Amino acid sequence: MATEQRPYDETRTEIEESFGFVPGYLEALPEGDLVTEWPNMRHFLFEESALEPKTRELVGLAVAAAIGCEYCRHFHRGAARLHGATEDELAELSFLASYTPRYSALIQAQDYDLETFYEETERIAEHIQETH
Repeated sequence: MATEQRPYDETRTEIEESFGFVPGYLEALPEGDLVTEWPNMRHFLFEESALEPKTRELVGLAVAAAIGCEYCRHFHRGAARLHGATEDELAELSFLASYTPRYSALIQAQDYDLETFYEETERIAEHIQETH
């Protein structure tokens, strides 16, 4: 992850070059916060990381859906499309975004024993490795 800190004016110029303007939500940040926030944003939007850009955006969309953030949902859905996400992938993601929270609620409401869950998960993994 990027850690360098540039002066405020250079940071604004780089954002303008990247986006065509400085979006209001970045404009509203205090100067010191903008210069420390932008390198991370730039890194995960425009640079290489361990995940492919489409995958990063699909993860962002799933998280946005799970937390109910319309801003993030709109951004990451559009960015995923820009990176080649298909309608089939977006449809599957809409199911997967509900999958973890749904099972989390189901298991949490049961007050299911955590150690038992860990043990059962290991048994499932071993079975799948042996049979697939």
